[in-house]
Amino acid sequence: MAGTPTYAIPASFLGVSRSDRSAAFAIAGVPLDIGTTNRSGTREGPAAIRRASRMLVDGAHPGFWVDPLDLDLADIGDFALALGDIPGSLARIESQAEGLAHLLCLGGEHGITLPLLRALRRRIGVPLALVHFDAHVDTWADNFGQAYAHGSVFYHAIKEGLVDPTRMIQIGIRSPVQRDVWDWTLGQGVTILSALDVHAMGPAAVADRVRAVVGEAQAYLSFDIDALDPAFAPGTGTPEIGGLASWQAQAILRGLVGTRFTGMDVVEVAPAYDTAEITALAAATVVWEYLALVNARPATAMR
Repeated sequence: MAGTPTYAIPASFLGVSRSDRSAAFAIAGVPLDIGTTNRSGTREGPAAIRRASRMLVDGAHPGFWVDPLDLDLADIGDFALALGDIPGSLARIESQAEGLAHLLCLGGEHGITLPLLRALRRRIGVPLALVHFDAHVDTWADNFGQAYAHGSVFYHAIKEGLVDPTRMIQIGIRSPVQRDVWDWTLGQGVTILSALDVHAMGPAAVADRVRAVVGEAQAYLSFDIDALDPAFAPGTGTPEIGGLASWQAQAILRGLVGTRFTGMDVVEVAPAYDTAEITALAAATVVWEYLALVNARPATAMR
């Protein structure tokens, strides 16, 4: 066990004390919450995820044998936003994401992914592959007249050439959706695995499909917590029944060893609707799993 009781660990991610931007892995909170379309409250997500992460400090990942606390890891705090201004906030997020070696963001609503992809695309110089866990396709051209609401992020990411849609896979999709939005998404070359597909295929087959779609491309992980069933993640703004179990998502992530991930986010945690921190803990664990995953050695992982 850790030398400090869990409840007394500092409120940064995993209790890390380092906060400078030069770390190999930087954690940042992005409490944007003005483009949501159902229940609001994701501005409190970063703080809740950080608090829940204190459960994950007592040792190494039991499959990869990587302890994220041994990594060159910093929690650089929360990004500044433009109050009440979605385009202004996106511009500020993009600017603050510049120059970071490997950024992991705690949302906030899903709209934060767009400026993160803009900054990463500019640094890498080529469109990214995308692994996207979600209940929703998020490829609406606009949401109720708002072009940059949280349901439009990947419409813009595709239109702006930030991601290669033929290297993009969405996992857990199950919400109501207009047929033209669905057809447009598929027509761009996106691979969609519904939640029912995941249940039928099993995590190992899903991970195989992800690796086949992404290939050798540099990839980004965007994990909307509503990919999980509300039984496992009630604390979110747009819950949809029939989703993934926590263990399914965890097993899929563990099957992605060797994928060339260059950044990630976990979004849409709304603590006001949570129960016993289970949503926040799921989100914190996704980040912890990711840190272990990208530092695992393919030849020894899961042995």
